[in-house]
Amino acid sequence: MLSRQKFNRYALAGVMTAVVAAGIAAPSAFSQSGSTIVVDGSSTVFPISEVMAEEFMAQSRGTQVTVGVSGTGGGFRKFCNDELDVTGASRPIKSAEVEACKAAGVEYMEVPIAFDALTVVINPRNTWAANLTVEQLKKIWEPAAEGRITRWNQVDPSWPNQPINLFGPGTDSGTFDYFTEVIVGEAASSRADFTASEDDNILVLGVSRDVNALGYFGYAYYEENRDTLKAAAVNGVLPSDETLLDGTYAPLSRPIFFYVKKSSFENKPQVRAFVEFMLENAGELVPETGYVALPPERYSAIRAGL
Repeated sequence: MLSRQKFNRYALAGVMTAVVAAGIAAPSAFSQSGSTIVVDGSSTVFPISEVMAEEFMAQSRGTQVTVGVSGTGGGFRKFCNDELDVTGASRPIKSAEVEACKAAGVEYMEVPIAFDALTVVINPRNTWAANLTVEQLKKIWEPAAEGRITRWNQVDPSWPNQPINLFGPGTDSGTFDYFTEVIVGEAASSRADFTASEDDNILVLGVSRDVNALGYFGYAYYEENRDTLKAAAVNGVLPSDETLLDGTYAPLSRPIFFYVKKSSFENKPQVRAFVEFMLENAGELVPETGYVALPPERYSAIRAGL
C-alpha cells in the first residue's frame, strides 16, 4: 500500500542528507520560528503534497506544514472558506467554486504541478479484462448500469459469469469528476452501487483482494502497488511516462494542480517560500511520487508568472 513514497521511507535526517547530496534546491533564505502552512485537498495530489512538505520542513527551520486529505471538492470548500493556504486538485476549479471563493473574498493562483495518468486497475488474477475500451468502461460505470450490468459476461459474452465488484473515488474527488466526464460523458454522472472512498489506499486494498474487482485512481497509487495490482490498458494503451507524454494514453491523462491563496502568498513569507520550493524542486521530487514532472521550462514560466 501507499504508506510512504520513496523519499519518505527514510528518517527525516537521512532524507535531508540525500536531498542535499542530490542537489535539491533549498527555500530561498527563509527561516521563521513557529510559522505554519496549511495544505489540504486531493488524495491524488497528496503524495506530492506530502513529499514537498517533508522536504521543505527538513530545510526550513521552525516551519510546520500540515497536509490533510479532503478530496478535491472538499479541499476547495475549505479553501474558499478561507481555511487553507494551499489546496491540491486533480481537476481545474469549477465555476461554482470560483463563485464561492469570490463571495468569500478569496483570490487564488492556479499552479500546475505534474501530469497524471488516471489508471484503471484490476486484480492480478484477472486474465480477461486486461484491455478495456472506453465504450466498455462507459457500459460498466454509466448510471444506467446500476443494478443492470453486474457481471463480467454482461460486458463481453466471452468473459466469466462472475460479479463485477467496483471500487472508485468518492463524489468529493476530482478524479471521480474527471473519470465520469471523459468516460461517461458528464462529470459526476455515475452508477452509485460501488465501493467509494476518498482514501485511495482503501481502493487499492479492495482491488488487490478480489479477483472480480475493477477500480480507478491516480497513477502514483498504482505505481506504488504494482506487486498487488494490474493496470488495464485503455483502448490498447497502458499508462506509462511515455504514453502520458506522447499523448497516446487518452482520454485518461491530465494535469494536476495546487491552488494557492493569493493573500497567503503575498503576506506569509513561509507560504511564498514553500511555493517557490515546490516549483524549484518539482523536476526532482515529482517523479519520486510516481507522477510525471512538467518540462523544466514550464516550472520556470509558472514561477516567473507568480
